[in-house]
Amino acid sequence: MFDSISEKFSSVVRSFSGKSKITEKNIQDAVEEIKVALLEADVNLRVVRRFINHTLSEATGEKVLKSIDPGQQFVKIVYDKMVDLLGDVEHQDLNLKGPDTVSVILMMGLQGSGKTTTAAKLAYRLKKQGRKVMLAAADLVRPAAILQLQILGEKVGVPVFTLDTKEPAKVAKGALDAAKKGLYDVLIVDTSGRMHLDEHLMNEIKGVHKVLNPDETLFVADAMTGQNAVSIASEFEEKVGITGVVLSKFDSDTRGGAALSLRSIVGKPIKFIGVGEKIEDLDPFYPERIASRILGMGDVVSLVEKAQESINQEDAIKMQKKMSSNTFDLSDYLEQLDRVNSMGSIDKLIELIPGAKGNINEDDIDMGEMKREKAIIQSMTFSERTNYHILGPTRRKRIAKGSGTSVSEVNRLMKKFEKMRLMMKKVARNKKYQASMLKNLGM
Repeated sequence: MFDSISEKFSSVVRSFSGKSKITEKNIQDAVEEIKVALLEADVNLRVVRRFINHTLSEATGEKVLKSIDPGQQFVKIVYDKMVDLLGDVEHQDLNLKGPDTVSVILMMGLQGSGKTTTAAKLAYRLKKQGRKVMLAAADLVRPAAILQLQILGEKVGVPVFTLDTKEPAKVAKGALDAAKKGLYDVLIVDTSGRMHLDEHLMNEIKGVHKVLNPDETLFVADAMTGQNAVSIASEFEEKVGITGVVLSKFDSDTRGGAALSLRSIVGKPIKFIGVGEKIEDLDPFYPERIASRILGMGDVVSLVEKAQESINQEDAIKMQKKMSSNTFDLSDYLEQLDRVNSMGSIDKLIELIPGAKGNINEDDIDMGEMKREKAIIQSMTFSERTNYHILGPTRRKRIAKGSGTSVSEVNRLMKKFEKMRLMMKKVARNKKYQASMLKNLGM
Protein backbone atom coordinates (compact mmCIF):
# COMPACT_ATOMS: atom_id res chain seq x y z
CA MET A 1 0.00 0.00 0.00
CA PHE A 2 1.11 3.61 -0.60
CA ASP A 3 3.95 2.26 -2.77
CA SER A 4 4.63 5.38 -4.83
CA ILE A 5 4.21 8.01 -2.13
CA SER A 6 6.09 5.91 0.42
CA GLU A 7 9.07 5.57 -1.92
CA LYS A 8 9.29 9.35 -2.40
CA PHE A 9 8.74 10.22 1.26
CA SER A 10 11.30 7.62 2.32
CA SER A 11 13.81 9.18 -0.06
CA VAL A 12 13.23 12.63 1.49
CA VAL A 13 13.56 11.21 5.01
CA ARG A 14 16.82 9.41 4.13
CA SER A 15 18.30 12.54 2.58
CA PHE A 16 17.74 14.51 5.82
CA SER A 17 18.42 11.86 8.45
CA GLY A 18 21.66 12.52 10.30
CA LYS A 19 22.37 15.87 8.62
CA SER A 20 24.02 18.28 11.03
CA LYS A 21 23.31 21.29 8.82
CA ILE A 22 20.46 22.13 6.46
CA THR A 23 19.37 25.34 4.73
CA GLU A 24 16.06 26.90 3.76
CA LYS A 25 16.87 25.91 0.17
CA ASN A 26 17.24 22.23 1.22
CA ILE A 27 13.90 22.39 2.99
CA GLN A 28 12.10 24.10 0.12
CA ASP A 29 13.40 21.50 -2.35
CA ALA A 30 12.31 18.67 -0.04
CA VAL A 31 8.87 20.20 0.51
CA GLU A 32 8.44 20.57 -3.24
CA GLU A 33 9.18 16.84 -3.64
CA ILE A 34 6.60 16.08 -0.95
CA LYS A 35 4.05 18.30 -2.71
CA VAL A 36 4.50 16.44 -6.01
CA ALA A 37 4.26 13.08 -4.21
CA LEU A 38 0.99 14.07 -2.54
CA LEU A 39 -0.55 15.33 -5.79
CA GLU A 40 0.49 12.17 -7.65
CA ALA A 41 -1.13 10.16 -4.84
CA ASP A 42 -4.44 11.86 -5.69
CA VAL A 43 -4.60 13.78 -2.40
CA ASN A 44 -7.13 16.63 -2.34
CA LEU A 45 -5.52 19.89 -3.53
CA ARG A 46 -6.79 21.87 -0.53
CA VAL A 47 -5.28 19.25 1.79
CA VAL A 48 -1.94 19.36 -0.07
CA ARG A 49 -1.74 23.16 0.20
CA ARG A 50 -2.51 23.09 3.92
CA PHE A 51 0.05 20.33 4.55
CA ILE A 52 2.80 22.08 2.58
CA ASN A 53 2.19 25.52 4.13
CA HIS A 54 2.20 24.18 7.69
CA THR A 55 5.29 22.04 7.09
CA LEU A 56 7.22 24.87 5.41
CA SER A 57 6.24 27.36 8.11
CA GLU A 58 7.55 25.17 10.93
CA ALA A 59 10.55 23.72 9.10
CA THR A 60 12.10 27.05 8.14
CA GLY A 61 11.97 28.44 11.68
CA GLU A 62 14.97 28.87 13.94
CA LYS A 63 13.89 25.83 15.99
CA VAL A 64 14.92 23.58 13.08
CA LEU A 65 17.74 25.45 11.34
CA LYS A 66 19.63 26.13 14.57
CA SER A 67 18.83 22.90 16.40
CA ILE A 68 21.47 20.33 17.36
CA ASP A 69 20.09 17.83 14.81
CA PRO A 70 18.13 19.81 12.18
CA GLY A 71 17.72 16.75 9.94
CA GLN A 72 15.83 14.82 12.62
CA GLN A 73 13.82 17.92 13.55
CA PHE A 74 12.65 18.28 9.94
CA VAL A 75 11.73 14.59 9.69
CA LYS A 76 9.75 14.86 12.95
CA ILE A 77 7.81 17.86 11.64
CA VAL A 78 6.90 15.96 8.45
CA TYR A 79 5.86 12.94 10.56
CA ASP A 80 3.72 15.07 12.93
CA LYS A 81 1.99 16.81 10.01
CA MET A 82 1.33 13.43 8.37
CA VAL A 83 -0.28 12.15 11.59
CA ASP A 84 -2.44 15.32 11.74
CA LEU A 85 -3.45 14.72 8.14
CA LEU A 86 -4.53 11.13 8.83
CA GLY A 87 -6.39 11.86 12.06
CA ASP A 88 -5.89 11.76 15.80
CA VAL A 89 -2.77 10.16 17.24
CA GLU A 90 -4.82 7.39 18.87
CA HIS A 91 -7.12 4.98 17.08
CA GLN A 92 -10.75 6.02 17.51
CA ASP A 93 -12.58 2.86 18.50
CA LEU A 94 -16.29 2.19 18.11
CA ASN A 95 -18.57 4.10 20.44
CA LEU A 96 -20.57 1.20 21.85
CA LYS A 97 -22.75 0.90 24.95
CA GLY A 98 -22.20 -1.60 27.75
CA PRO A 99 -22.99 -5.30 27.27
CA ASP A 100 -26.46 -4.99 28.83
CA THR A 101 -27.79 -2.75 26.04
CA VAL A 102 -27.99 -3.19 22.26
CA SER A 103 -25.47 -1.04 20.40
CA VAL A 104 -26.43 -0.44 16.78
CA ILE A 105 -23.96 -0.07 13.89
CA LEU A 106 -25.37 1.06 10.55
CA MET A 107 -23.27 0.27 7.46
CA MET A 108 -23.72 2.35 4.32
CA GLY A 109 -21.85 3.23 1.15
CA LEU A 110 -21.78 2.81 -2.60
CA GLN A 111 -22.44 -0.34 -4.58
CA GLY A 112 -19.33 -2.51 -4.77
CA SER A 113 -17.56 -0.81 -1.87
CA GLY A 114 -17.32 -4.04 0.14
CA LYS A 115 -20.01 -3.13 2.65
CA THR A 116 -21.47 -6.61 3.21
CA THR A 117 -18.07 -8.26 3.63
CA THR A 118 -16.97 -5.46 5.97
CA ALA A 119 -20.11 -5.97 8.09
CA ALA A 120 -19.19 -9.65 8.52
CA LYS A 121 -15.55 -8.81 9.28
CA LEU A 122 -16.67 -6.35 11.93
CA ALA A 123 -19.04 -8.93 13.41
CA TYR A 124 -16.17 -11.42 13.60
CA ARG A 125 -13.93 -8.85 15.30
CA LEU A 126 -16.55 -7.90 17.91
CA LYS A 127 -17.40 -11.54 18.58
CA LYS A 128 -13.72 -12.22 19.31
CA GLN A 129 -13.87 -9.37 21.85
CA GLY A 130 -16.64 -11.21 23.69
CA ARG A 131 -19.63 -9.36 22.25
CA LYS A 132 -22.90 -11.13 21.35
CA VAL A 133 -23.47 -9.96 17.78
CA MET A 134 -26.36 -10.11 15.33
CA LEU A 135 -26.25 -9.13 11.64
CA ALA A 136 -29.28 -7.74 9.80
CA ALA A 137 -29.81 -8.00 6.03
CA ALA A 138 -31.42 -4.73 4.95
CA ASP A 139 -29.92 -4.75 1.46
CA LEU A 140 -33.09 -5.49 -0.48
CA VAL A 141 -31.84 -4.23 -3.86
CA ARG A 142 -28.78 -6.22 -4.86
CA PRO A 143 -29.58 -9.78 -5.98
CA ALA A 144 -28.22 -12.43 -3.58
CA ALA A 145 -27.14 -9.79 -1.03
CA ILE A 146 -29.14 -11.50 1.71
CA LEU A 147 -27.73 -14.91 0.79
CA GLN A 148 -24.19 -13.49 0.80
CA LEU A 149 -24.64 -12.10 4.31
CA GLN A 150 -26.16 -15.38 5.50
CA ILE A 151 -23.16 -17.33 4.18
CA LEU A 152 -20.74 -14.89 5.81
CA GLY A 153 -22.76 -14.94 9.04
CA GLU A 154 -22.55 -18.72 9.16
CA LYS A 155 -18.79 -18.51 8.52
CA VAL A 156 -18.20 -16.20 11.50
CA GLY A 157 -20.82 -17.88 13.71
CA VAL A 158 -23.17 -14.90 13.92
CA PRO A 159 -26.96 -15.06 13.27
CA VAL A 160 -28.43 -13.00 10.42
CA PHE A 161 -31.88 -11.40 10.78
CA THR A 162 -34.02 -11.31 7.61
CA LEU A 163 -37.58 -10.24 6.91
CA ASP A 164 -39.78 -10.83 3.86
CA THR A 165 -40.47 -7.20 2.92
CA LYS A 166 -39.42 -4.58 0.39
CA GLU A 167 -38.95 -1.88 3.02
CA PRO A 168 -35.46 -1.67 4.64
CA ALA A 169 -36.83 0.39 7.54
CA LYS A 170 -39.12 -2.52 8.50
CA VAL A 171 -36.14 -4.90 8.43
CA ALA A 172 -34.22 -2.48 10.66
CA LYS A 173 -37.11 -2.21 13.15
CA GLY A 174 -37.61 -6.00 13.22
CA ALA A 175 -33.87 -6.60 13.68
CA LEU A 176 -33.66 -4.16 16.58
CA ASP A 177 -36.64 -5.81 18.32
CA ALA A 178 -35.11 -9.27 17.75
CA ALA A 179 -31.72 -8.13 19.08
CA LYS A 180 -33.30 -6.80 22.26
CA LYS A 181 -35.40 -9.91 22.74
CA GLY A 182 -32.40 -12.21 22.14
CA LEU A 183 -30.22 -10.18 24.53
CA TYR A 184 -27.67 -9.32 21.83
CA ASP A 185 -25.42 -6.39 22.66
CA VAL A 186 -24.40 -5.42 19.09
CA LEU A 187 -26.59 -5.20 15.99
CA ILE A 188 -24.84 -4.57 12.66
CA VAL A 189 -27.22 -3.55 9.86
CA ASP A 190 -26.11 -4.00 6.24
CA THR A 191 -27.92 -1.71 3.79
CA SER A 192 -28.20 -1.43 0.02
CA GLY A 193 -25.32 0.05 -1.92
CA ARG A 194 -26.47 3.30 -3.39
CA MET A 195 -25.34 6.08 -5.70
CA HIS A 196 -24.84 9.34 -3.80
CA LEU A 197 -26.98 11.29 -6.27
CA ASP A 198 -29.94 8.90 -6.02
CA GLU A 199 -32.40 10.89 -3.87
CA HIS A 200 -34.81 7.97 -3.46
CA LEU A 201 -32.15 5.68 -2.03
CA MET A 202 -30.70 8.48 0.12
CA ASN A 203 -34.17 9.07 1.59
CA GLU A 204 -34.42 5.33 2.18
CA ILE A 205 -31.20 5.23 4.20
CA LYS A 206 -32.37 8.28 6.15
CA GLY A 207 -35.49 6.30 7.09
CA VAL A 208 -33.40 3.35 8.29
CA HIS A 209 -31.20 5.74 10.28
CA LYS A 210 -34.24 7.31 11.91
CA VAL A 211 -35.65 3.92 12.97
CA LEU A 212 -32.36 2.67 14.40
CA ASN A 213 -30.89 5.85 15.89
CA PRO A 214 -27.50 4.07 15.57
CA ASP A 215 -24.55 4.46 17.91
CA GLU A 216 -22.24 4.23 14.91
CA THR A 217 -22.98 5.09 11.29
CA LEU A 218 -20.03 3.79 9.27
CA PHE A 219 -19.43 4.81 5.68
CA VAL A 220 -17.61 2.05 3.78
CA ALA A 221 -15.45 3.33 0.94
CA ASP A 222 -13.25 1.56 -1.58
CA ALA A 223 -9.78 3.00 -0.90
CA MET A 224 -8.82 2.65 -4.57
CA THR A 225 -11.46 5.18 -5.69
CA GLY A 226 -9.31 8.02 -4.31
CA GLN A 227 -10.84 11.49 -4.48
CA ASN A 228 -14.20 10.07 -5.53
CA ALA A 229 -14.48 8.31 -2.15
CA VAL A 230 -13.83 11.61 -0.35
CA SER A 231 -16.51 13.56 -2.23
CA ILE A 232 -19.06 10.77 -1.77
CA ALA A 233 -18.31 10.51 1.96
CA SER A 234 -18.83 14.27 2.26
CA GLU A 235 -22.26 13.97 0.68
CA PHE A 236 -23.29 11.08 2.94
CA GLU A 237 -22.12 13.10 5.94
CA GLU A 238 -24.18 16.09 4.82
CA LYS A 239 -27.37 14.15 4.02
CA VAL A 240 -27.36 11.34 6.60
CA GLY A 241 -24.50 11.92 8.99
CA ILE A 242 -21.63 9.54 9.59
CA THR A 243 -19.54 8.82 12.69
CA GLY A 244 -16.62 7.13 10.98
CA VAL A 245 -15.18 5.60 7.83
CA VAL A 246 -14.02 2.11 6.93
CA LEU A 247 -11.62 1.94 3.98
CA SER A 248 -11.98 -1.39 2.20
CA LYS A 249 -9.28 -2.78 -0.15
CA PHE A 250 -6.72 -0.69 1.71
CA ASP A 251 -4.02 -3.26 0.98
CA SER A 252 -4.52 -2.66 -2.77
CA ASP A 253 -4.40 1.14 -2.51
CA THR A 254 -1.01 2.02 -4.00
CA ARG A 255 -1.63 5.79 -4.05
CA GLY A 256 -3.37 6.64 -0.76
CA GLY A 257 -5.40 9.68 -1.87
CA ALA A 258 -8.54 8.67 0.04
CA ALA A 259 -6.79 7.89 3.32
CA LEU A 260 -4.76 11.11 3.20
CA SER A 261 -7.73 13.35 2.37
CA LEU A 262 -10.74 11.95 4.25
CA ARG A 263 -10.14 13.30 7.76
CA SER A 264 -9.34 16.82 6.59
CA ILE A 265 -12.25 17.10 4.15
CA VAL A 266 -15.02 15.09 5.84
CA GLY A 267 -13.97 15.74 9.45
CA LYS A 268 -14.67 12.13 10.49
CA PRO A 269 -12.10 9.52 11.58
CA ILE A 270 -11.09 6.46 9.62
CA LYS A 271 -11.86 3.71 12.13
CA PHE A 272 -10.94 0.52 10.29
CA ILE A 273 -9.12 -0.60 7.14
CA GLY A 274 -9.68 -3.75 5.10
CA VAL A 275 -6.27 -5.36 4.56
CA GLY A 276 -7.16 -8.57 2.75
CA GLU A 277 -9.89 -10.95 1.67
CA LYS A 278 -9.93 -13.15 4.80
CA ILE A 279 -12.65 -12.63 7.39
CA GLU A 280 -10.04 -11.55 9.98
CA ASP A 281 -8.48 -8.96 7.64
CA LEU A 282 -9.98 -5.86 9.26
CA ASP A 283 -7.52 -3.73 11.24
CA PRO A 284 -8.00 -0.66 13.43
CA PHE A 285 -6.69 2.49 11.75
CA TYR A 286 -3.80 4.03 13.68
CA PRO A 287 -2.75 7.36 12.08
CA GLU A 288 0.69 7.39 13.72
CA ARG A 289 1.46 3.85 12.52
CA ILE A 290 0.35 4.56 8.94
CA ALA A 291 2.38 7.80 8.94
CA SER A 292 5.41 5.82 10.07
CA ARG A 293 4.95 3.33 7.23
CA ILE A 294 4.55 6.08 4.63
CA LEU A 295 7.82 7.66 5.76
CA GLY A 296 9.59 4.30 5.55
CA MET A 297 10.06 4.01 9.31
CA GLY A 298 8.23 0.70 9.61
CA ASP A 299 5.67 -0.22 12.26
CA VAL A 300 7.16 -2.31 15.04
CA VAL A 301 4.04 -2.15 17.23
CA SER A 302 1.85 -3.75 14.54
CA LEU A 303 4.55 -6.33 13.86
CA VAL A 304 4.64 -7.36 17.52
CA GLU A 305 0.82 -7.48 17.63
CA LYS A 306 0.79 -9.82 14.64
CA ALA A 307 3.34 -12.02 16.41
CA GLN A 308 1.17 -12.02 19.54
CA GLU A 309 -1.82 -13.18 17.49
CA SER A 310 0.23 -16.12 16.20
CA ILE A 311 2.09 -16.98 19.42
CA ASN A 312 0.24 -17.13 22.72
CA GLN A 313 1.93 -17.23 26.11
CA GLU A 314 1.52 -20.99 26.53
CA ASP A 315 3.12 -21.68 23.14
CA ALA A 316 5.99 -19.27 23.86
CA ILE A 317 6.78 -20.98 27.18
CA LYS A 318 6.55 -24.40 25.51
CA MET A 319 8.97 -23.26 22.80
CA GLN A 320 11.35 -21.82 25.38
CA LYS A 321 11.44 -25.18 27.19
CA LYS A 322 12.16 -27.00 23.91
CA MET A 323 14.99 -24.59 23.18
CA SER A 324 16.41 -25.00 26.69
CA SER A 325 16.30 -28.80 26.54
CA ASN A 326 17.46 -28.91 22.90
CA THR A 327 14.39 -30.96 21.89
CA PHE A 328 13.18 -28.67 19.07
CA ASP A 329 12.21 -31.07 16.27
CA LEU A 330 10.95 -30.94 12.69
CA SER A 331 7.30 -30.93 13.83
CA ASP A 332 8.07 -27.73 15.77
CA TYR A 333 9.77 -26.28 12.70
CA LEU A 334 6.69 -27.04 10.59
CA GLU A 335 4.55 -25.30 13.21
CA GLN A 336 6.76 -22.18 12.95
CA LEU A 337 6.42 -22.13 9.15
CA ASP A 338 2.62 -22.17 9.55
CA ARG A 339 2.82 -19.30 12.06
CA VAL A 340 4.87 -17.16 9.68
CA ASN A 341 2.27 -17.75 6.96
CA SER A 342 -0.56 -16.82 9.35
CA MET A 343 1.05 -13.42 10.04
CA GLY A 344 0.32 -12.31 6.47
CA SER A 345 2.06 -11.92 3.15
CA ILE A 346 5.78 -11.14 3.00
CA ASP A 347 5.23 -7.72 1.38
CA LYS A 348 2.96 -6.68 4.28
CA LEU A 349 5.49 -7.84 6.88
CA ILE A 350 8.31 -5.97 5.10
CA GLU A 351 6.30 -2.74 5.43
CA LEU A 352 6.28 -3.17 9.22
CA ILE A 353 10.05 -3.65 9.61
CA PRO A 354 11.90 -0.33 10.10
CA GLY A 355 14.22 0.37 7.17
CA ALA A 356 13.17 -2.77 5.30
CA LYS A 357 10.93 -1.20 2.67
CA GLY A 358 13.07 -0.33 -0.32
CA ASN A 359 16.02 -2.30 1.03
CA ILE A 360 14.50 -5.80 1.15
CA ASN A 361 12.97 -7.10 -2.05
CA GLU A 362 10.16 -9.57 -1.44
CA ASP A 363 11.26 -11.36 -4.63
CA ASP A 364 14.53 -12.18 -2.85
CA ILE A 365 12.56 -14.16 -0.23
CA ASP A 366 11.85 -17.56 -1.71
CA MET A 367 8.28 -18.37 -0.68
CA GLY A 368 8.55 -21.45 -2.88
CA GLU A 369 11.30 -22.77 -0.61
CA MET A 370 9.02 -22.47 2.40
CA LYS A 371 6.36 -24.46 0.57
CA ARG A 372 8.92 -27.12 -0.40
CA GLU A 373 10.16 -27.35 3.18
CA LYS A 374 6.59 -27.89 4.41
CA ALA A 375 6.03 -30.59 1.79
CA ILE A 376 9.27 -32.35 2.78
CA ILE A 377 8.40 -32.42 6.50
CA GLN A 378 4.81 -33.47 5.80
CA SER A 379 6.19 -36.45 3.82
CA MET A 380 8.04 -37.70 6.91
CA THR A 381 6.74 -40.17 9.48
CA PHE A 382 6.17 -39.05 13.07
CA SER A 383 9.36 -40.79 14.22
CA GLU A 384 11.38 -39.10 11.48
CA ARG A 385 10.09 -35.67 12.48
CA THR A 386 10.93 -36.22 16.14
CA ASN A 387 14.33 -37.81 15.49
CA TYR A 388 15.97 -36.48 12.32
CA HIS A 389 19.13 -38.54 13.04
CA ILE A 390 17.44 -41.64 11.56
CA LEU A 391 17.12 -39.97 8.16
CA GLY A 392 19.57 -42.02 6.12
CA PRO A 393 19.94 -42.01 2.29
CA THR A 394 17.03 -44.45 1.69
CA ARG A 395 14.60 -42.47 3.85
CA ARG A 396 15.66 -39.18 2.29
CA LYS A 397 15.10 -40.59 -1.20
CA ARG A 398 11.59 -41.76 -0.20
CA ILE A 399 10.78 -38.34 1.37
CA ALA A 400 12.00 -36.48 -1.75
CA LYS A 401 9.77 -38.63 -3.96
CA GLY A 402 6.77 -38.21 -1.65
CA SER A 403 7.15 -34.43 -1.46
CA GLY A 404 7.84 -33.89 -5.16
CA THR A 405 11.32 -32.51 -4.40
CA SER A 406 14.89 -33.71 -4.84
CA VAL A 407 17.25 -35.43 -2.42
CA SER A 408 19.52 -32.35 -2.54
CA GLU A 409 16.59 -30.20 -1.36
CA VAL A 410 15.94 -32.60 1.52
CA ASN A 411 19.65 -32.46 2.42
CA ARG A 412 19.61 -28.66 2.27
CA LEU A 413 16.66 -28.51 4.68
CA MET A 414 18.41 -30.87 7.11
CA LYS A 415 21.59 -28.75 7.11
CA LYS A 416 19.51 -25.62 7.69
CA PHE A 417 17.62 -27.33 10.53
CA GLU A 418 20.86 -28.49 12.20
CA LYS A 419 22.24 -24.92 12.09
CA MET A 420 19.00 -23.65 13.60
CA ARG A 421 19.21 -26.15 16.46
CA LEU A 422 22.81 -25.11 17.11
CA MET A 423 21.76 -21.45 17.26
CA MET A 424 18.90 -22.31 19.63
CA LYS A 425 21.31 -24.18 21.89
CA LYS A 426 23.37 -20.99 22.20
CA VAL A 427 20.24 -18.91 22.87
CA ALA A 428 19.14 -21.42 25.52
CA ARG A 429 22.30 -20.66 27.48
CA ASN A 430 21.58 -16.91 27.41
CA LYS A 431 18.76 -16.42 29.96
CA LYS A 432 18.77 -12.63 29.57
CA TYR A 433 18.12 -12.93 25.83
CA GLN A 434 15.24 -15.37 26.42
CA ALA A 435 13.66 -12.98 28.93
CA SER A 436 14.00 -10.15 26.41
CA MET A 437 12.27 -12.21 23.66
CA LEU A 438 9.31 -12.96 25.95
CA LYS A 439 9.10 -9.32 27.05
CA ASN A 440 8.95 -8.15 23.43
CA LEU A 441 5.99 -10.45 22.91
CA GLY A 442 4.23 -8.84 25.90
CA MET A 443 4.58 -11.91 28.14
